[in-house]
Amino acid sequence: MSFLQLTGLTKFYGDTCAVADMNLSVEKGEFVSLLGPSGCGKTTTLQMVAGFEPVTRGRIELDGRDITHAKANTRGLGIVFQTYALFPHMTVSANVSFGLEMRKMPRAERAERVRDALALVHLEAHAAKYPRELSGGQRQRVALARALVIEPPVLLLDEPLSNLDAQLREEMQFELRRIQRQVGTTTVMVTHDQGEAMSISDRVVVMEQGRATQVDRPQRLYEHPRTRFISTFVGKANLLEGRVNGEGAVDVGPLRVVVDDTGFRPGAAVLLSVRPEKLQFVVAGLGRIDGEVAERFFLGSQWLYRVDTAVGALAVLCPNDGRAALEAGQRTGIDWPVHCSRLLPVDSASPAAETAP
Repeated sequence: MSFLQLTGLTKFYGDTCAVADMNLSVEKGEFVSLLGPSGCGKTTTLQMVAGFEPVTRGRIELDGRDITHAKANTRGLGIVFQTYALFPHMTVSANVSFGLEMRKMPRAERAERVRDALALVHLEAHAAKYPRELSGGQRQRVALARALVIEPPVLLLDEPLSNLDAQLREEMQFELRRIQRQVGTTTVMVTHDQGEAMSISDRVVVMEQGRATQVDRPQRLYEHPRTRFISTFVGKANLLEGRVNGEGAVDVGPLRVVVDDTGFRPGAAVLLSVRPEKLQFVVAGLGRIDGEVAERFFLGSQWLYRVDTAVGALAVLCPNDGRAALEAGQRTGIDWPVHCSRLLPVDSASPAAETAP
């Protein structure tokens, strides 16, 4: 049995459905992210698990115990909020100790647990400081230590890195994963940042309009998206309208693309999806299709091109590996490996057929 189990979890606000029939199994020690745009229901789902929002329908089980209607303070979960919610009048040590005091833990044991928690997040030297004296990253780690010190069965993270600047945010992603692995706490995180979710999660739940549309390992989610929405929300994709023929290929305007397995009946309208980094520039006339460079953008480690072709504009992402960049107006051929083509339904609400990893 899964450690945390959501079954048919549903939340209505009046006539508005915020979360619809959410089913999710989280194993003990697993790090799972709920990923999606604002308003997709991910935070509402987390709040129902935490006990802050009543459940309209469905069931939440933790280690075999039904906690669907249990009060928040009886669930024993660790929570890190987007704003960290630290007590400004308390020192770092006192903030971390607060949950243990509420549980009436003896002072000596409490002091030892606080020391261990601060050591875990590398803040031992800041125990006597106040939140206002800390950087954003340090405050985030205090909030994490406060949530972990009570040794919760599940750690809930609500956009924990959203208030940090880009460089610190990237650093804290890996710090967060290091701490989670070291402690082994089952963790559920809410985020709208696909890079954040993909880099540190064991599995990612993509949510759209209150529903979980795909639950997968990060690499499989990226390489095998099941809908138009996922293919563009999780990374970038070239989407070309086509039609499946009876010969294991897809016709996209004048271009015929052989695919490993269509998963669609002959004659079906589909979207051919290819990630920009899978496309390669070749000598004109030697690739799948020729085109003309319309514009280019320098991204530091990469070049992003928009190339006009007979099937529409294609985005091509190339590493900045020292080779001369293509100029606007230059003719070029474009090619990509057969196994990098993906077929998606035209209707974004319909999932693509499952394929082997």
